Amino acid sequence: MMKYLLILAVLVVAYLIWKRNRRRKAEAQAQQTAAQRQTQPPPATPSAMLTCRHCGLHLPLTDATQGSLGFYCGPEHRRLAEG
Repeated sequence: MMKYLLILAVLVVAYLIWKRNRRRKAEAQAQQTAAQRQTQPPPATPSAMLTCRHCGLHLPLTDATQGSLGFYCGPEHRRLAEG
């Protein structure tokens, strides 16, 4: 009978150690992901999209060429459309 109690006690201690180690690992992982979220830069803000008046291509405002009649995808289309 004492052998069974001893085996049971060893199993309970082993389970408690395993559970504690698992909890510590989960806490460390949570701290690591929280630190990664803090170091990541915020997402970039979207830029306005325009349509080329000559070919209909959609492009960001920062890449567009402005002419007297509107925006174009490049200087060649501005020249073709405006003469």
